[in-house]
Amino acid sequence: MKLADLQLSLGRRFARLATNAVVARPGAWRAFRWLLRVQFDRLAPRWDAMRREDAFVSLERALDALPQPPRRVLDLGTGTGLAAFLAARRFPEADVVGVDLAEAMLAEAREHTPPELAERVRFEAGDAARLPFGTASFDLVILANMIPFFDELHRVLAPGGHLVFSFSGGPDTPIWVPPERLRQELGTRGFTDFAEFEGGGGTALLARKADPN
Repeated sequence: MKLADLQLSLGRRFARLATNAVVARPGAWRAFRWLLRVQFDRLAPRWDAMRREDAFVSLERALDALPQPPRRVLDLGTGTGLAAFLAARRFPEADVVGVDLAEAMLAEAREHTPPELAERVRFEAGDAARLPFGTASFDLVILANMIPFFDELHRVLAPGGHLVFSFSGGPDTPIWVPPERLRQELGTRGFTDFAEFEGGGGTALLARKADPN
């Protein structure tokens, strides 16, 4: 096995280890945060080339199922911004914010932002465990291959808003959370209207935050 292939394999295993640990015990994020940031900073220059062309099929199917177009979208763990660009094109009236821990990923996203989207898409550095946004700031939050912090997701999403979790390789995705676990965690926080989608080898879960009104 080539050194680059070995490093990639080890990186995938580490990402799965970190995901399982943090979902089980969010406080474990302190032990993984720096290493994951370094890992994704190193991957940034070749990140887009590593993606399959059909990586976002399941995400697109979940977005198709939204009952109304959102106006404020957060793409959490945006990487090089591909899901943020997808959302901005799909919802032409929406403002989209992409957030990532890895500065090198954000540099790639900013450099490759299409000119026609530049006024509606911006990228910010941030930690998903403590986001720099107020309560109920977004109508839609997208997580594509991203470790979820459920309490923070509940906080920044407006009542009646939607979450979309997308895993481009289904259970083979390094950062993957089983849909049963997602439903359990979200259900205890008042989320409803769960729907699952498949496509291109990937999976997605759509959920709605309850609106007390």
